[in-house]
Amino acid sequence: MISKRKETSFTEGGILGKLLLFILPIVATNLLQAFYNAADMIVVSFSHEENAVGAIGTTTSFINLIINIFIGFSVGANVVVAREVGARNKERTQKAVHTALLMAVLFGLLGMGIGFAAAKPVMQAMGNTGSLLTLAVRYTYIYFLGVPFLALTNYLIAIFRAKGDARTPLVVLMLAGLLNVCLNFCFVLVLGLSVEGVAIATSVSNIASTIVLLRKLQKDPDDTRFSWKLLKLDKSAFRDITINGVPAGIQGALFSLSNMLIQSSVVQVNNTLCPDSSYAPVVDGNAAASNIEGFIYTAMNAVYQGAITFTSQNLGAQKPRRIYRILYTCLGIVTLIGISFSGFVYLLRQPLLRLYGVAPGDALAQLAFDTATTRFRYICLPYFLCGMMDVCNGVLRGLGRSFTSMVISLVGACLLRLVWIWVVFPLSPVLDTIYVSYAITWVITCATAFAFIQVILRKLVGREGLSTHTAA
Repeated sequence: MISKRKETSFTEGGILGKLLLFILPIVATNLLQAFYNAADMIVVSFSHEENAVGAIGTTTSFINLIINIFIGFSVGANVVVAREVGARNKERTQKAVHTALLMAVLFGLLGMGIGFAAAKPVMQAMGNTGSLLTLAVRYTYIYFLGVPFLALTNYLIAIFRAKGDARTPLVVLMLAGLLNVCLNFCFVLVLGLSVEGVAIATSVSNIASTIVLLRKLQKDPDDTRFSWKLLKLDKSAFRDITINGVPAGIQGALFSLSNMLIQSSVVQVNNTLCPDSSYAPVVDGNAAASNIEGFIYTAMNAVYQGAITFTSQNLGAQKPRRIYRILYTCLGIVTLIGISFSGFVYLLRQPLLRLYGVAPGDALAQLAFDTATTRFRYICLPYFLCGMMDVCNGVLRGLGRSFTSMVISLVGACLLRLVWIWVVFPLSPVLDTIYVSYAITWVITCATAFAFIQVILRKLVGREGLSTHTAA
């Protein structure tokens, strides 16, 4: 059944203007989320636990590992829903929406269970000991209580963005984030809690955003409207979402796995430099810098989301020539965002790091600050390369080539990064050796993905020309 088109269409007219209107709310949303995540670490730095910031920082790669396996399927939901919206198929759009939400619940519960079971042994395997281990495990346990709601929130956001609505997630997440910050202050500064306080605040805000987004989707006038009566798994939609989501989930998980190995290498450097200190300055400085870099990454990630949605809709509308323009426009925008944001962060690194309690001082404090500065130099300044890599992967996924994107990323980024840590790092076990691997793998992965896109688009445009000629 073909519906009357109500959703925002990106298959006609100019690209730059529509792309900017689409991604700017996502940039704002992502920056707000990054700010609220940063608020967790900033507020917890005022707690009575000296390793609180570092402890949360060491959990990031493990949490992302579990979340990316299951919530990565939301990329598949975005691709499938956007494609059906572009094809103007109401029935298939509705099936995709309701199947995606059921998958979110199932995967969220499964992710929560795995997170509980694996948290402590993984933290120990990464080299965490003493209070660093205790705080990291405590934070992780509480965080995973909210993962089912985090999964639902991500899938709901994917559905809104797939139909061209980036503003609703912005407003809802802004309000949920404000709630998160208020609860952070309440739990940490008023009640005297530490990592457990910010973890509880995060879970509560995830629950709130899920409820509001679901209610908004119930009142949606478009084909993506949610109805409890239609909530069931459709085999075809499940298959399509899985085909597009599994590679994204695996890719994200293995990226996190490589980051876990890198994190354990950072802990190794810390233990070598400060074997008798209860405070972990290298871990602390690395965590603070990584959290600040999150602002740049999330801003660039908005362009990646735009690349997926625009490419998917134009593929559904059978307009492959426009995808060339989408690719180059997204690459230009993400480069501009990456260079400008990275330069701003590097110039203001000292006051920004001070917010996390990282500043020049005695020997240990100076080591934390120097660690953060070194990370900025090798990772933050060339961060636009990561954005370009993500855009190319987003276009590949929008073209329905999620598996191709996964293989390119796993070989070009994850595998090479792991080989670097296993082979090169032991020869020179310093932070510089760890951090330089990022830019190298970004360049290789981006160049490979770009080449594959050119091949795929040439074939699609060729088929389009052949079809037009035959019809004539």
